[in-house]
Amino acid sequence: MAPTQRDIPRVLAIAGSDPSGGAGIQADLKSIAANGGYGMAAVTALTAQNTLGVSAVHVPPAEFLTAQLTAVSDDIAVDAVKIGMLGDEKVIAAVRSWLEKVRPGVVVLDPVMVATSGDRLLQESAEAALRALLPLADLITPNLAELGMLLGEPEAASWSDALEQGKRLAAETGATILVKGGHLDGADCPDALVNTGGVLSADVVVVDGERVPTNNSHGTGCSLSSAMATVQARLGDWELSLRTVKPWLEEALRTSGQLEVGRGNGPVHHFHHLPTGSLAVAAPGSADGSFADLLHAEAAADLEEIYGLGFIRGLAEGTLPESEFAYYLAQDAIYLNGYSRVLARASALAPTEAEQLFWARSAQQCLEVESELHRSWLSTRTVQPELGPVTKAYVDHLLAASASGSYAVLVAAVLPCFWLYAEVGETLHAEFLAAGAPEGHPYAEWLRTYADEDFAAATRKAIGIADSAGFAASEAERGHMLTAFRQSCRYEVEFFDAPRRHG
Repeated sequence: MAPTQRDIPRVLAIAGSDPSGGAGIQADLKSIAANGGYGMAAVTALTAQNTLGVSAVHVPPAEFLTAQLTAVSDDIAVDAVKIGMLGDEKVIAAVRSWLEKVRPGVVVLDPVMVATSGDRLLQESAEAALRALLPLADLITPNLAELGMLLGEPEAASWSDALEQGKRLAAETGATILVKGGHLDGADCPDALVNTGGVLSADVVVVDGERVPTNNSHGTGCSLSSAMATVQARLGDWELSLRTVKPWLEEALRTSGQLEVGRGNGPVHHFHHLPTGSLAVAAPGSADGSFADLLHAEAAADLEEIYGLGFIRGLAEGTLPESEFAYYLAQDAIYLNGYSRVLARASALAPTEAEQLFWARSAQQCLEVESELHRSWLSTRTVQPELGPVTKAYVDHLLAASASGSYAVLVAAVLPCFWLYAEVGETLHAEFLAAGAPEGHPYAEWLRTYADEDFAAATRKAIGIADSAGFAASEAERGHMLTAFRQSCRYEVEFFDAPRRHG
């Protein structure tokens, strides 16, 4: 089934338990919560372990795992699944059967075969069964030793060798492979998404990173894979997800010493982004939650004001004078022409090919799809579009953000035209349907346009990009992003109110 993006995805971790809390299910649940998801867990194995190593493993009957999985999915929609330690062939068969039945939208498989300590966590007799499970995953996240084992090859000794192995495993499984450079030597620590089937913007997408010197890396692979499952369910873009998760995990490693857990290979600090002593659990981006949450809070008052405008009430009820709607359409046609140029600039500044393509498509749609709708309305009316003062001020504001040279600021400036339109459109369309979708409503087509799921999906993608940009930005740049976003929100209010004032 196609994945459905959610602000708070419901993520099921299927993995072993670590009583010391650093890896396995315990790390998964922390990672899911830290990245904005609701975590659930089905336990495949019980381990006796701590930061010094694994001393015993007990695998409960596979039938009980099936009972856990069925109990969850019979009641709760599962947006994403992270699969970790599986233990033996019967457990793998139980997971496979459940996956084939439920078909979750996002499946991330961390092929746990060897712990960082060197302890084997998968029976050798189960390796063939695990390989057969790989094609059911969307993303596979082996460490270098596991990557070689899955291919029946020696462990890669260099980054280029690891990428070649990733290509071979991607070709064999059809899945995207996350090749991790954490076990290589050197100051750099790159990760790469590899897929040879055209799913990504390129066969190999490398995300550079800095190696964090620390003795506390217990559960890093578990945390990374469960974070990727969570963020992918929120954003729907593997490259964007990795660029969101990687800085969070680097900081979790960098701050791990604050935890002071154990005498060996300690755990990472999943909640480093929260203020000390806080009990709040939120996605990374700001002390109070994700950067997108902060932006949404900033827009709340403007949204409330928009819903109270006479133009909006008349549009929803179908009582808006046609002259006011025609003025609005004329200004929107002019605005979209300028907005498309600004989106094209965002495409030029975007750091990834996926984001470049998104903004380029959005710019094209402004001209091809929505402008065509305006022309079809305006062609039947004797209205000669003239640039209004609010339209000019709004476009000038966006052009100034475009000229700033800051991709993050530009993304924040263009976001309200996605976000506020989507929220207002969805609300008005819901009111339209609640009223029985009355025949003869003069603005029904317009209401349907902005309640369109494609536009909603594009809005979610734009929010995700802004969230990631805010997370990566400096404190000063985040301040500039907030200023640009607030100003655009105010222009959205004024833009909706302009037809009344013009009349």
